[in-house]
Amino acid sequence: MSNVSLPKKARRVIPGFHLSLGYTMLYVSLLVLLPLSMIFIHTMSLSWTEFIAIITDPRAVASYKVSFGTALVAGIINAIFGTIIAWVLVRYQFPFKRIIDGLVDLPFALPTAVAGIALTSLYAPNGWIGQFFEFKIAFSPLGIIIALTFIGLPFVVRTVQPVLQNISAEVEEASASLGANRLQTFRKILLPELAPAILTGFSLAFARALGEYGSVVFIAGNMPMKTEITPLIIMTKLEQYDYAGATAIAVVMLVTSFVLLFIINFIQWLTNRRFVH
Repeated sequence: MSNVSLPKKARRVIPGFHLSLGYTMLYVSLLVLLPLSMIFIHTMSLSWTEFIAIITDPRAVASYKVSFGTALVAGIINAIFGTIIAWVLVRYQFPFKRIIDGLVDLPFALPTAVAGIALTSLYAPNGWIGQFFEFKIAFSPLGIIIALTFIGLPFVVRTVQPVLQNISAEVEEASASLGANRLQTFRKILLPELAPAILTGFSLAFARALGEYGSVVFIAGNMPMKTEITPLIIMTKLEQYDYAGATAIAVVMLVTSFVLLFIINFIQWLTNRRFVH
C-alpha cells in the first residue's frame, strides 16, 4: 500500500467559518446597523414637508457649510503635513524621536473637551498666541479648522507611517543612481506606494472631524449662521426633546458622509488601478 498521505485541510486560527461569520454579522448589526436604522425610523415620524423644512432651515444649512467645509480643509492639511511628519519619523534619526513619536497619539488619549479648552486659551484674542494676531483665530472658522486638524493628525500619520517603513531607502538610492531627480523619485516610486495610505488617512481624519463636538464647541464660539457646527444643532434639538428634528439633521449628515466616503474610496480605487497598470 502507498504511504502517500492526503494533504491536511488548512487550519484556521479561529475555527468555524459559519460560526465566526454569524458572530461578525450579529456584532455589526447590534453595534452599527441597528443604531443607524433607528435614525431613519425616528425620521419617518415626520411628514416629507416637515422633513424638508427642518433640513433646509437657514441655520441648519449654514451649519452644514461650516461642518463640511472645515472638516474638508482640516483633512487636506492633515494629509499633507501628516505625510511629512510620518516621513520625518521614519527616515530621520534625531534626539527625543520616541517622545515626539508618542506625542502624535496624544489627541487619541486627550479628552476632547480638554483639547478644546487648551486650544481656546491659546488662540483667544487675549491668549498666548492669539494676542499676536490682528484677526480672530478662536471663535471663527479658522479656530475650528485648527481644532479639527489637531484631533485628525494621528489618523494620517499612523496610516502612512507603516507603509513608509516597508519602503526601503535603497529604492530611493537606486532611483537616484539611475538619473532620476527627487521629484521624479517621489512621483514615480514613492507616490504609488503612499497614495492609498494617504487617501485612507485623509478619509479617516475627515470622518473624525465631521462628527467632532467636544473640542470644537469651545473654540468655535457657536455663533448661529457663522461658527455653529451641525453636531451642536443636533445636541440642541435633543436637549429640547425634539428627537425627530435631531434625527432629520442626522440623516442629512449620515447620507452625505456615506456619499463622500464612497467618492473617496472610488478615487482610491482609481488611484490604485492607475499606478498598478
